[in-house]
Amino acid sequence: MTLYLILLAVLILLGVVVVKKMRGKRWKFSEKELIEDTLKHLYNSEEAKTDTDENTLSKVLSISVKQAARLIKKLEESGLTENVDGKQKLTKSGRAYALKIVRIHRLLEKYFAENTSINETEWHKIAEAKEHQIDDDKARELAARLGNPLRDPHGDPIPTAGGEVYSHNGIPLSKLKVNDFGNIVHIEDEPKNLYKEISDSGIYPGMQIQIKDKKKDGIEIKGDGKRQYISNEAAGNITIVPLNKEEVVKQDYLPLSSLEVGEEAEVVGISKALRGMQRRRLLDFGIVPGTRIRAVLKSVGDDPVAYELRNTLIALRKNQSDYIFIRKIGNEK
Repeated sequence: MTLYLILLAVLILLGVVVVKKMRGKRWKFSEKELIEDTLKHLYNSEEAKTDTDENTLSKVLSISVKQAARLIKKLEESGLTENVDGKQKLTKSGRAYALKIVRIHRLLEKYFAENTSINETEWHKIAEAKEHQIDDDKARELAARLGNPLRDPHGDPIPTAGGEVYSHNGIPLSKLKVNDFGNIVHIEDEPKNLYKEISDSGIYPGMQIQIKDKKKDGIEIKGDGKRQYISNEAAGNITIVPLNKEEVVKQDYLPLSSLEVGEEAEVVGISKALRGMQRRRLLDFGIVPGTRIRAVLKSVGDDPVAYELRNTLIALRKNQSDYIFIRKIGNEK
């Protein structure tokens, strides 16, 4: 690991401590942070086709309306925003600046997902605190280390260094009908409680799902061989591209957690819902496509379970084995 990545990891850990200590208290923003947060908010608002004025800005930044008005005046004088019918809009230079911050934010979230054990419900908050400390050169180095990813862990497009954004088209999952198939392309990470509900269900961008049932208070879906029930509110935060029958990929596999003691199976793959250190740990065990694995012992409560692979015994909890996909190759006990 390069010195830069070591320093970045230290900054991230410090960021976790700082964010937790804040406990909802207002952070003393620098002028630069306020400007960048405002530009990013305006960018997101324009993408969502909503308006921003000094009142909405004061709520978003937790500052007074008077402070918001002064901030808006400074942005206008700097040529970053303009007043259009009483609402703030980004100028060309303002949009370019906003995209730099959006790019850094999403690269940081990608870094957290792939290289740390930070809980995914914390990625957004920590990225918000650290994005102001990364300059263009560090952003380019971080992007290169990550392989110049096109999307962040939520499916949001990561702007290029030149400010290009490859958008995704889709509809809310809640719009699909029973038995319809779709591919998840984006998961909104706010509000936090809905994002936690979605992530706890093992739902992730790139997942192929089918609507199995729709009820008054929620939707039952099937994906990766499992059924999940999510609330209508959470379903509204999931963007999906409908699939025709010809586009549906047959999923003839089961989760490893379904294997009974004595049964043997072949590993098909690991869910993309497992990222970073969790994923690398399974790969280090030798859990890769083609590996044969057998359930040999269940503990009290059936969690964890001991499995044999490559003449080695390992113990996996259900929240790990649920995300390892298999095809059974024998049922002898």
